[in-house]
Amino acid sequence: MIKKVLILFLTLGIISLSAGELDPGMKKGTPDIKSISKLTFNEDGILFLGDSEGGNIFAIDLDDKEKSDFAEALTIEDVEGEIAGMLGTTTANVLIHDMAVNPVSRNAYLSVSRGRAKWTSRWQLPNELSSADVLIKVSPEGEFSEVKLENVEFSSVSLPNPVGEDKEHQWKKGTKLRVDAITDLIYNDGNIYVAGLSNEEFAASMWIAPYPFKKDIKTSTLEIYHGAHGEYETHAPIRTFLPYELNNKNHIMAAYLCTPLVTFETDKLGNQKHVKGRTVAEFGAGNYPLDMVLYQNDGKDYVLMSNSQLPLLIFDPADVESYEGEITTEVEGYIAGVKYTPRSGSGVQELEDFNDKFILATQRMPSGKLALVSFPKAWLRP
Repeated sequence: MIKKVLILFLTLGIISLSAGELDPGMKKGTPDIKSISKLTFNEDGILFLGDSEGGNIFAIDLDDKEKSDFAEALTIEDVEGEIAGMLGTTTANVLIHDMAVNPVSRNAYLSVSRGRAKWTSRWQLPNELSSADVLIKVSPEGEFSEVKLENVEFSSVSLPNPVGEDKEHQWKKGTKLRVDAITDLIYNDGNIYVAGLSNEEFAASMWIAPYPFKKDIKTSTLEIYHGAHGEYETHAPIRTFLPYELNNKNHIMAAYLCTPLVTFETDKLGNQKHVKGRTVAEFGAGNYPLDMVLYQNDGKDYVLMSNSQLPLLIFDPADVESYEGEITTEVEGYIAGVKYTPRSGSGVQELEDFNDKFILATQRMPSGKLALVSFPKAWLRP
């Protein structure tokens, strides 16, 4: 009865919906998810799931809203071994696609497939090997459980014009570009920002979907200058990004393959707009940026980036803010622009803000095992 009254009031405009209140578009059932490609949460513990194969974004209420004040480190030496035992497979087959931490409960969620044995090249990413079809929860105390996405409260929205299912990658033979329909997604201030590839002539795109979901999704195509390649590019998708305010304007800080750092003014992103980014750094070639996380150290903001071939990189958003001009010519040596601090962290993949003291990460150890580790924020100083 309460839900029906709330929906009526929303329809009549008597009240407005804000973060933390009931999403009237949610229904109970089993969402038609084809691939658990990317994960993120909002501040109220709603999971947003990007499905590249289906071209959809799902908002899911996992009923995981019990607040946790857990402030310690979490360390698990063999994550793949724990998951393999649950799924009845071998460690060599377990492939983790993404990780997200619920900021309310501090539970970590991992999207997983049985696809790691298919790995043949350092340039392959998890979504190119298989479609994740399992969601695993890890409690702050290190307890593992499988989350069944059945009979849950959810809503969804389809991305307009994602890259076609039949298009093949130009230099990764046998790889369909559809796996990059969603390369990253972030919830920020009532909107879901989704990076990936569209079916537009300039394929690199950013979708902005208001939440609760409506049909008025904005699609922008993106263009950047890639200093390591010495050319403008419109077909390479953002690999990882963060929203951040620079010089009193909302921006997206985005990292691309090989590894330019680019900023986009959020206000310039709009439906059917073509937006040129400002390249502010080149961090090195031959590398995939895997993840970025924003954190605070002594009250000051920093960004930590994990990479496929480079060490952990720390950079200061204030340096991005104060950087004048942009990179528009080929960079010799592949490093230019905003400075960064390298930090030891070979094999680090996923990064998530865990609690006030620690960043949670997955890390491939010299033993070959994949560990869940906690990096002290106090240690992550430039």
